[in-house]
Parts: sequence; C-alpha cells; structure tokens
Amino acid sequence: MRTQRQVVDYSLQKRAVLRELLAGRIGTYDVCDASPYLKNAAHFHGEPTDHRCPICRSENLIHVHYIYGDELKQSAGQARTRAELPVLAMTLREFQVFVVEVCPGCDWNHLVEQFLLGRDGLAGEAADATGVAVADGSTPRRRREAQR
Repeated sequence: MRTQRQVVDYSLQKRAVLRELLAGRIGTYDVCDASPYLKNAAHFHGEPTDHRCPICRSENLIHVHYIYGDELKQSAGQARTRAELPVLAMTLREFQVFVVEVCPGCDWNHLVEQFLLGRDGLAGEAADATGVAVADGSTPRRRREAQR
C-alpha cells in the first residue's frame, strides 16, 4: 500500500514461540488459544494465505487486519478486509493496522505485523517545503532536479 509506513514485523517473535513449543517449555494449549471473536473475524473478514499452520500443518493460515486510530471513533478495533484498507487510508489521516494470523483448525494465532496507514504518509510526497502540492504529485524541487 502506498501510504504504509512504520512497519513492525513479528516473525522473530513467532520463531521464538515455535522454538519454545518444540523444546517442550510451553504447551500447545498456550499457543492455540484463539478467542471466538478472533475466529469469527477470520471467518468473515480474513484473507486466506498459502502458508500452512506451523502447529497442526493441516490448515492454511488466515490473516485478519484490525484497525485502530483516533479518527475511527466507534470503528476502532474492528476487523477489515485488505481491500478496505486503501479506501480508509485515503479518507483518514492516520490509523494503525495489526495483522494477526489464525488457524481455523487448531486455533493457533499470532501477531504477524503492524503498520501505519493514512493520508499523512502522502504529505512528504505531494507537497514541497511550503506545503504547495503539484498536480503530477512531484514537488517543484524534484522537477528541477529531474531537468538537470
């Protein structure tokens, strides 16, 4: 997505949890604990992936996108499809997205990543130092540099 910024990836944390599970320091009941609300969100708003569940290896994982932000008001904390995010990004200044992977078979769930979306991410692209936007999306300074 064009306005995506401040991405935090949780793959190292996921690997650490799986390592703890394989070593026997934690049980599957500790990691396969998806709430009914998360499972419903995965069913109705989730995006299927091609990745198999690391625990049961029989189901493909589903990604659920949760949105949070001051401008969202009562919509904060809702699950949204990935297709809805660019529309929201163009209408709201800034909001956070948390992506959770869920296995519908064994209830494995883990935070995959988080990032910011919104129009504030376009401010550096479409305006120069004075805040004047240019029709083609470039700044006058960039246009001058390109002509050299």
